[in-house]
Amino acid sequence: MRGRASGKDVPFRPLDALFEPTTPEKSDLPTVDTLPLDDLYPFGSHAADGGQPVSHPFHAYTPEKLRELADSIREHGVLMPLLVRPLPRSQTEVPGDAPSPPSTPQGMEGYEIISGHNRAAAARLAGLDRVPVTVRELDDDTATILMVDSNLRQREKLLPSEKAWAYRLKLEAIKHQGRRTSSQVETKFRRSDDLLASESPDSRASIQRYIRLTELLPPLLSLVDAGRLAMGPAVELSYLAKENQQALFAILEREELSPSLVQAQNLHKLSSLGKLDASAVEAILLSEPVIRKKVTLKVERIAPYFPRGTNPEEMEAVILKLLASWQHNREQNRQELRQR
Repeated sequence: MRGRASGKDVPFRPLDALFEPTTPEKSDLPTVDTLPLDDLYPFGSHAADGGQPVSHPFHAYTPEKLRELADSIREHGVLMPLLVRPLPRSQTEVPGDAPSPPSTPQGMEGYEIISGHNRAAAARLAGLDRVPVTVRELDDDTATILMVDSNLRQREKLLPSEKAWAYRLKLEAIKHQGRRTSSQVETKFRRSDDLLASESPDSRASIQRYIRLTELLPPLLSLVDAGRLAMGPAVELSYLAKENQQALFAILEREELSPSLVQAQNLHKLSSLGKLDASAVEAILLSEPVIRKKVTLKVERIAPYFPRGTNPEEMEAVILKLLASWQHNREQNRQELRQR
């Protein structure tokens, strides 16, 4: 009797194999080793399967890091080809005087970057007009999974928000692939969850916690990235209604607070009972008394940070100056958060 087939029986190509150059089978898709940068568009420019385009969850390199990469490209060139997929030719002609949709080719074929956005930006900064590419015909789900995987394995450090949206997008893509190949949606969902964890450095429980963060309002998620809101409280607060999250953020900014895990759990509990409003949010956040502690800085502990011979009064002046600069930076960060 033949045994029941399982996911292990399905042949999969290694991830690296998808980055290898190949000759496209379609006659209208040229074999290319390089492409003009002007023909490349960021991920999310198009949804080939008729769905909504998926946004890129990873932040661009900082200007300093981008300059370092550009310097390397000037010296050595683009060592790793970009992975791209062809965008379909527009079905409707766009008038010449009409504005082109952002990040979308105007009435002509282009290529969507799956992996290599920073390499493309650095190459342009280095003065290049063409870059090496690998062209692949990819459906939306496969493109999303490859985009996430390539960034997860290539980037040294990731913000909580980047991991959160990356894991969510990949899980949704895996689940969607399952719906197209199986009618057992619930079973497929559980397998998708396990598959995502098996291919990630984080456990399934950690991945679920990261995905919960995507339910936070962007300003609150920015606090998690900045380290002002811990992971545990953030997960609890993700269950709050959006209007309560707005009230919460306003109070956190006004009072310069960071909710404790117990406070966040109390807010979650009241929210689940339908008894949470702005006044209740404020009452819980301000319920814990401020504990004032005396701060003592011993000269022998801070002396190594100063030139020999610096007296205590001079040390105090330098410390106060540094604290003033630190406070100024905090105020700037708060203003940036309010503007997002």
